[in-house]
Amino acid sequence: MTTLEPLEPLEPRDDQPTDESRSAINWFLDRIERIGNLLPDPAVLFLIALLVTWGLSAWLSRIEFAALDPSTNEPVQIVNLINGPGIAAFLENMVQSFTEFPPLGIVLVAMLGVGVAEASGLVHVALKEMLRFTPQFLLTPMLLFVAVLSHTAADAGYLLVIPIGAVMFMAAGRHPLAGIACAFAGVSGGFSANFIPSGIDPLLAGLTESGVRVIDAERNVNVLCNIYFTAASSILVILVGWFLTDRVVEPRLRGTPFSDTQEESEPDGEVTPRERWGLIAALAVALAGAALLVAWCWPTDSPMRANGSLTSVRPRAPLMGAIVPLIFLFFLIPGVVHGYISGRFRNHRDVVNGMKKAMESMGYYMVLVFFAALFITSFRDSNLGLLLAVKGADFLASLRAADGVTIVGLILLTAVVNLFIGSASAKWALLAPIFVPMLMLRGLSPELTQAAYRVGDSTSNVITPMMPYFPLVVVYCQRYVPHAGVGTLGALMLPYSFVFLILWTIFLLGYWSLGLPLGIEAPYDYAPPS
Repeated sequence: MTTLEPLEPLEPRDDQPTDESRSAINWFLDRIERIGNLLPDPAVLFLIALLVTWGLSAWLSRIEFAALDPSTNEPVQIVNLINGPGIAAFLENMVQSFTEFPPLGIVLVAMLGVGVAEASGLVHVALKEMLRFTPQFLLTPMLLFVAVLSHTAADAGYLLVIPIGAVMFMAAGRHPLAGIACAFAGVSGGFSANFIPSGIDPLLAGLTESGVRVIDAERNVNVLCNIYFTAASSILVILVGWFLTDRVVEPRLRGTPFSDTQEESEPDGEVTPRERWGLIAALAVALAGAALLVAWCWPTDSPMRANGSLTSVRPRAPLMGAIVPLIFLFFLIPGVVHGYISGRFRNHRDVVNGMKKAMESMGYYMVLVFFAALFITSFRDSNLGLLLAVKGADFLASLRAADGVTIVGLILLTAVVNLFIGSASAKWALLAPIFVPMLMLRGLSPELTQAAYRVGDSTSNVITPMMPYFPLVVVYCQRYVPHAGVGTLGALMLPYSFVFLILWTIFLLGYWSLGLPLGIEAPYDYAPPS
């Protein structure tokens, strides 16, 4: 793992095919990449966005808007961030905005454990052994499958699946950026697809139910009201992601050189017997730890539960809050075991050195997050995102289009708003009180409205820097292509975002027309109580 330096624009490459020999799609994506990478360093981009937000807040704060905040039923008022109180509040809260940026602590704690596992050789050896039994042509769908399942463990996919995807592809002789793009598409682009329930299900259902209360005080929304649709969507995400990765994204990368960031002492040949015994011992320790965790969580009165639930959001079950510390332990302890048995670790200093190198690789990420956190906090506090969401919802409602068109409009609006408000729950908290009752009055169920929202929320995740983990994925790319930038990642992910948006929307409409069940207690129609 190497220390990352600030980005520089990509230099033209002589080994690239000429424009005439490329497909129109590759030509378009190449232009996006080059234009994106000609922009300033991403940290400076967030600084510029912060200054623009301040300017807009000062200008728009003088205007009285008729749009109503659905949470207060009061007119939306843009807050001026560059008057005396605004600047004072910004300076007072600057450190807090940085240190409380949601992914920061999550990433750093998880990386301490992952760093030990990498330094011990555990990750490298485990992937080598796994690739021995995985047919080459199934590598992409397997990675997508794991990425989709990672939603069950909160943000684990961003911390584990995406970087491991790069290592898997590189170990198989494929481009690591294709592995990053593939995993990112499954983790974030397919965020609302999953075969099993995850923490987002009760969170969104609770917000949907609050919107239902506007019309019907007795109507409840089942937590698993979309589970059948999200399970079916998982198959769509895997198949479409497989095609795009192997046929569109990876072919574009054939002319892009990359560097191998494995330590010089990393074994390049076959796995040695000592390493294999270390892997077996590490897996045994991990399985024993998993068994102990299951035994601890199993009783209905377990301290890891809240009100008897392991996945409760309000109040949050301790297990959900412990996901990242558990990731830390499940990499740290097996990593230490493998390191000592394989001979990579001789004393405790080697373990600490693994953590140290992991933190060194996060240096540029912390700089990037500092400016990103200040921008996102200011954008939120200015109410610019709130105004955008409410204005867009009001416009869509004013069209009075057919039901199918309105559902498509909700998906598109959500995808656009997602470019500015990254949090799935924050967006739905704004949109649910508007769209849920509006569509109920038209005879459409809140469960269908929620399913449409989830499609739009997922599909544009992979192309918006407002998504909190987007800067981290840029850093992952830099490990292998040091001059990769926002344009590089945007060009990689745009095909996934665009195709997912179109095909997932069509899939929902087809699913609806066939009358297939959305989930548990989830009709398509709403009939007001008599």
